[in-house]
Amino acid sequence: MMIQNPIFRGFNPDPCVCRKGADYYVAVSTFEWLPGIPVYHSKDLKNWELYTHIFTEPEQMNLKRLPSAKGVWAPCLTYCEEEELFYVVYGIMNSMNARYFDVDNYVITSKDIKGPWSEPVYLHSAGFDASLFHDGDGRKWVVSLEWETREGYEKPGVICLAEYLPKEKKIDGYPKRIWKGGTDRGCIEAPHLTKRNGYYYLMCAEGGTGYNHCVTMGRSENVWGPYEGDPCNPILTSVPGVSYERHDPDHLKPKYYNPASVLQKSGHGSYVETPDGEVYLFHLCSRPFAPELRCTLGRETAIQKMVWTEDGWLRMADGSNLAKEEVEGSSLPDCPIKEIPEFDDFDSGELGNWYYAPRIQPSTFADVKARPGYVRLRGQESRTSLNKVSILARKLTSVYASITTKMEFTPEVYQHSAGLILYYDNMNYVNLRKYYSQTLGQSALSIVHLENGEKSEYLETRIPVDERPVYMRLVIEGRSFRFEWSYEGETYQRIGKDFDTTKFSDEYCKYGEFTGTFVGITCADRLKHEKCADFDFFEYKADYTKGVD
Repeated sequence: MMIQNPIFRGFNPDPCVCRKGADYYVAVSTFEWLPGIPVYHSKDLKNWELYTHIFTEPEQMNLKRLPSAKGVWAPCLTYCEEEELFYVVYGIMNSMNARYFDVDNYVITSKDIKGPWSEPVYLHSAGFDASLFHDGDGRKWVVSLEWETREGYEKPGVICLAEYLPKEKKIDGYPKRIWKGGTDRGCIEAPHLTKRNGYYYLMCAEGGTGYNHCVTMGRSENVWGPYEGDPCNPILTSVPGVSYERHDPDHLKPKYYNPASVLQKSGHGSYVETPDGEVYLFHLCSRPFAPELRCTLGRETAIQKMVWTEDGWLRMADGSNLAKEEVEGSSLPDCPIKEIPEFDDFDSGELGNWYYAPRIQPSTFADVKARPGYVRLRGQESRTSLNKVSILARKLTSVYASITTKMEFTPEVYQHSAGLILYYDNMNYVNLRKYYSQTLGQSALSIVHLENGEKSEYLETRIPVDERPVYMRLVIEGRSFRFEWSYEGETYQRIGKDFDTTKFSDEYCKYGEFTGTFVGITCADRLKHEKCADFDFFEYKADYTKGVD
C-alpha cells in the first residue's frame, strides 16, 4: 500500500516521532493555538488518528496576549524504555522583537501518553527547537539551536548541547556549541540526537523553514563531537542542489521554489525504526498556490521511506533526496482507525479533540452540556484580541471544502455577534456574523473582513433576518471562497463577494507566520462577556482529490 503525502494535512508542522512497542506517536507544533501539542497515533505508519494533546487544561499553559506565531514551538516527544516514561521537551516563544527570539524551553514527563503530565522543568533559553536524547548509559542530553544576536557573527546560530540532570532537574552548566551544519544553506535548526552502532547521529534542518529547507545529518563517536557531515547532505529536500546562503538569515527564500515538486519547504525531520528495521522519516512540507507562493494550509507533515547504507548513513529508499508525494508503506499489518467525522451534531456530550481556539482552551467558552445536542459558545472579546476570543475552529486541510453550521442567536446590542469564520490570525479573517443592527433596529447578517489589520465591514452586504435559526455556509473553491446563508438549510443565498484564499497564508499575513488557516464558529459579547450562541451542528466536508493550484 502506498502512502499519500501529506499524511497530516493543514497546520501540522515540526513533526517529532517516537515508538513505544508497537505504537507510533507523532507530536507537532501548535504556536498560539490550544489545546497544545497534538499527538497522532498509528500502529502501521499508514493510518493515523488524532489521539490526544499534551496540554488540555486551562491552567497548564498561559498563552494570552502572545502575538501570532508565538507560543508552543517544535515539541520533542521521546520514550525512555528504561524508565517506561514519555518525555516532551517544548519551547514557549515569547517574543521575536529585534530578532532576539526570547524562548523558554521546558521538559515534562508522563507514564501515559494521555497524561497526567508532570510540572514543567525549565531547561534554558539558549534558542528554539530543543530536543532530548536518552543515552544508553542513562545520561540525557539536550540539543537546541543557540540563537545568535551579536553583530558580526553568522546568524541565526549554531547547534548546542548540554547534559540534563534528571535528579537535579536542570542542565549541567551552559550549553556548548557543537555543529554548524552539513551544508552551506545556513539557518540551521531542529536538531535531534540518536545513536546507532557506536555513532551519535545529529539530524538537523537547514536552509530556513522556507523554500530552501532541507534535512541534514552529521555523526560523531563522541556526543560532544566533532561531527562529520553526511557526504550526500542534504538527505531530504524540495530543492536538490548546492546553495550558499549562510550570509542570509531570512528563512523564506522564495527564489528556491521548485516547480517540479508538489511538496515544498521539505525539512525539519525526525525518524523512527520499526522492529523489522524499516526506517521512516517524518518532515514538514507545504503546498503553495503558484505563482504567488502562498501556503494557505500552512506547513504540513509528510513521511518518507529511508534506508541505512552499508557505511552507516541514512538515505531515502529511492536513492534520491527529493521529497515524494507517494511513498511505499511499511510491512506492518494494516490497522485502520476512526476518522474525524465530517458531521458533528454535538450529541455525544463531549467536545471533539479536533477543535482548537487561539490562546485559550475551548473548554473555557464552549459548552456541549448546557443544551444537549448543541455547542453553546459564550461570547468574549473581539476576534482581533490577543486575550480572550471565542473561536471554536478546525484546521483547514484542503482548499476545496464546504463548511456549514446551524445557529440560534438573538443579539440585543451591537456588541453582540456570532457566526461562521475563516481565520488565519487576529489580523486576518473573514466573518459572516449575525449581529444587532442599530440602524435597522433588528438583527442582521453581514460580513466583516480583516486584512493585515485593516477592517472592512461591507455594510452593503447587510441583510435583516428574523429571530429564528439560521444556516451559514462557507464554500472554498481553490483560490476563492464565499459565504452563503439560509433559513431552512435547503436553498442558500450568497452574501458578499468572493474572497482571495491565497491571502490567508504565511507569506501574505504580516503579523504572523508558521501556522495555517482555520475554519470555525465564533461568538462575541464585547459588553459583558456573557451572551451565548447555540450551534446545532458543524459540518466540514473537504475534497482531497484536488490539490493546491
